[in-house]
Order: sequence, then C-alpha cells, then structure tokens
Amino acid sequence: MKSLGARLALLLLTAIVLVVITSSFVASLVMRGPRPEITMEPMARQLSILAKFAETDRAAAISAGVVIAPVPASGPRDDGLSDFLRESLQRTGDVREAIVSRHPRGATTASVRLPDDNWMVMQISELGPPPGGWKILAGWLGLIITGSVLVSIFAASKIMKPLRLLERASTEIGPDGTLPHVPETGPGEIRVTARALNELSARVKAATESRMRLVAAAGHDLRTPMTRMRLRAEFIKDDEDRQKWLADLEELDTIADSAIGLVREEISRDSLQCIRLDTIVADIVTELTSMDMDIRTGELQPATISAGRLAITRALRNLLINAATHGQSAIVSVTHPGDKVVVTIVDTGPGIPEDRLSQVFEPFFRIDIARQRSFPGAGLGMAIAKEIVSRFEGEITVRNRYPRGLEQVVSFKSRGDRLAG
Repeated sequence: MKSLGARLALLLLTAIVLVVITSSFVASLVMRGPRPEITMEPMARQLSILAKFAETDRAAAISAGVVIAPVPASGPRDDGLSDFLRESLQRTGDVREAIVSRHPRGATTASVRLPDDNWMVMQISELGPPPGGWKILAGWLGLIITGSVLVSIFAASKIMKPLRLLERASTEIGPDGTLPHVPETGPGEIRVTARALNELSARVKAATESRMRLVAAAGHDLRTPMTRMRLRAEFIKDDEDRQKWLADLEELDTIADSAIGLVREEISRDSLQCIRLDTIVADIVTELTSMDMDIRTGELQPATISAGRLAITRALRNLLINAATHGQSAIVSVTHPGDKVVVTIVDTGPGIPEDRLSQVFEPFFRIDIARQRSFPGAGLGMAIAKEIVSRFEGEITVRNRYPRGLEQVVSFKSRGDRLAG
C-alpha cells in the first residue's frame, strides 16, 4: 500500500475500530449481569422454602403452581450453576440434590430433589447474557466498521486534496521546465509548498527565457563578424588556405544554427495531430537517398501517433542522417507491437564504445574529435532528436549490435488502431 491517501484512510479506520472494540469490551464488563455466586443464595433460599412447602402440603403447593415431577427437568446440565445452587442450599441449612438445566430456547430450570425422590422443577431467572447477544454485538461492530470505512475514506480524500493538486501540477511541467500556477490554498504547510513551487516556476521560466535570448543574441551577433571574415577569406590567394578558412566559417555557422535550434526545441509547444509515422519515415528515406545516402526501408507497418509532424520529421531525419553518416549504411523499420509504435534504425558502422553510450545524447557529443573534419555537423543532432521524442512522451535508446553496428530504437504510444495496409 504505497498511496499516502490509502495509508491515511487505513490509519483512521484502524484507530476508530480499535476505540470502538475497546469501548465495547469495557461496556460489556461493566453492564453484564451479576455473577452467579452472588445471586444464587437468595434464589436457593426461595427454592428451599418452596421445597419445604411442597413436602408439608403438596396439594396446596401444586395448586399454587409448583411443578412436581418424577425426574429432573430435561436439557443439558450446567454443572457450574448446579454446584453453586447446592452450595447455596447448604449455606441456608438445607442439604438437597439440585440440578440446573439449560433448554435450547434459552430457559434455565432448577430441579430440587424431595425426600420421596420426586423433583420440584422451577424456572429460574437467566443469569447469563441474553439469547443472540453475540449476534447483536457482531452486527453492531459490523455497522461501526462500515461507517468507519466511509468516514475514513471521506476524511482521507479531504486531507489529500491539496496534495493531489501539487501532484497534478508536478506532472504538468512544460517543455521549458515551468509548472502551471498552483493554488495557494489549504493548510499552512500546503500553502507554503505551493508558494515555493510558484516562485520556483517563475525563476525557471525567467532563466529559460534569458538563456534563449542569450543564445539567439549570440547567434545573431556572430553572423556579422563571420560575414566579414568570409568576405576577407575570399581575397586569400592560396586556394587551399582559402578553403580551410571557408570550411571553418561554415562549421561555426552550423554550430550557431544548431544551438539556437536546440533551445527552440526545448521550449517549443507544437500542436498535436494524428500522423502516420510509416509515411513520414518513407518520405525521409526518399529525401535522403536522393542525397546519395545509403538508407533502405525494412518493414513499414501502418502506425498512427499523436505528435507534431514537423518536429517528428526533424527528429527522425537527424537519427537517420547520423546512422547513414557515421554508420556507413542504415535500415529503418516501423512496427506496431501492442499499444506501441517502434521505429528501429540499424546501421553497419563501428558503433560506440560502451563506456560512452550514456553520453550520446549530450550536446556537442563527439566520439572522436579527430573525425570531426570527416563528418560535418555540430554534434547536436542526437540531442535535438532526444528533446523532440521526449516532448511527445516517447522513448529513445541506443545500443551496440554485435559483431558491429549501432541500433537506435524510438518508441511512442499508439494513438490509433492498426490501419489497413
């Protein structure tokens, strides 16, 4: 039972039930009838008088309602009460055989032996609890427990309501890391927590916007000196030296554009729409193969997800370009296992060292700096793809294949039934 609400309800229920059971037990001790040894002696004195009356004038005793029988009353014998009755008769000075019997209907009968071996039979007061007392107690406790369950659940839900507001707010974190406004209501502790979350969200939003402005300004301001450097590079007479300058400037331009693109993806709020992932993958492959990249399609099962078309296209294009560039050749497939849609990209390259797989989605990640000249780019393609996939509640994993190659797996929740091919 991991839910705080369930634990709180159980605690309240346990406390109420324990209090009720304890109070019921104490009440039963206080309100039960007197002990048999206390009440039996007055009853024995009355039975002794009646027995003596029956001995001296039996006809009058019978006419008065005294029952004389040749045998004791039927029914199970209560040895404890029988002993109490005999001892009480002895204390009154009348030594007689006495038997107490209990009938199935709950009546209690005393049988006292007369000198002629007949028995005087007389019903006596019930000394124990009333018939069906345990059933009444069980019903009482059942009613209390049922009411306690309802009260506990209601009280726990009221107590947990402010916490659920905080929980909902924490699950609605925006792409920029900010929280929706949390109502500052409820108990003092909840109000303080809500106020702290609202202040934290405001600070995070301000920091994100500041970073966006900084990166955008830096990218914009870099372009002016880069343009001047490019113009100056055109006047370099040595062709080889000029090409090196232009290549470096092109790389700087790519890095600036990619950095701005990454920040924009982090705060983007693309509208959701149902898109055919298999169609998007096929279009990307067609586009990249026209650019002489060695990419082929495997199985493309019809699959629909809810996401932004442009953003998903950008993410998958980055992953496929990475596979075709660094992995020599790639095969991409789309499958629909259960309620998920999975895009699998397999290449035939050298893979990534196992100790560096966890860094593959870090910005500006490079396996080998020496290879940077051979493969153009800023090292932000995988980071951008990861940001986009996570935004649409997807998952992306990268693992090595054996004996060689890399496998990139992207999975999304399916937003529609399987479509006919």
